[in-house]
Amino acid sequence: MSATSDFIYEFIAGSSARTLLLLHGTGGNEHDLLPLGRELDATASLISPRGRVLENGMPRFFRRLAEGVFDEEDLQFRAHELADFILAAAERHQLDAKQIVAIGYSNGANIAAGLMLLRPEILRAAVLLRPMVPLVPDAPPDLGGVWVYIAAGNQDPIVPVENTQRLVKQLRDAGAQVTASVANAGHALTQDEIAAAETWLGEIAL
Repeated sequence: MSATSDFIYEFIAGSSARTLLLLHGTGGNEHDLLPLGRELDATASLISPRGRVLENGMPRFFRRLAEGVFDEEDLQFRAHELADFILAAAERHQLDAKQIVAIGYSNGANIAAGLMLLRPEILRAAVLLRPMVPLVPDAPPDLGGVWVYIAAGNQDPIVPVENTQRLVKQLRDAGAQVTASVANAGHALTQDEIAAAETWLGEIAL
């Protein structure tokens, strides 16, 4: 059975070689980020899986023990599960596996960061919106040639800016090219941040 069978997901074919992997936040689903994905890149293919973990009935991509306290064992399992899904989906939909860019919000940003740290071969770029440090791997990955855009909010009650700054350092130390911004905002995104992410996506060369 294909790894794509393990996930409920939406796929929308695009006209360019790029594919945006859309990863929703807690309580979201495979439909939530489709409008954002299309706003960020009008020509990319979109693939949007639903998180397979339920927290009080709300989909997530991995379990947590408390707010901001992650179940790292489950996170590692789910990151590898998602990586296998991405590879299977790329084959099934005839996508260029070297042109996959993650767009993750909150919990989705955290699993995307976990993917980069645990399976660095999967993603060439990522837009991480309101992310935290997901875990510290046993061995640092080689993220040379990987592009990352990180957007934090200085009034975010869920994600302390200091935690996001630790993630920026973690990814840079692994060799990633990281652009980070801090908006005068909470956990919700601003239109200016979305516009900045769109500009960044248009400028990177995969």
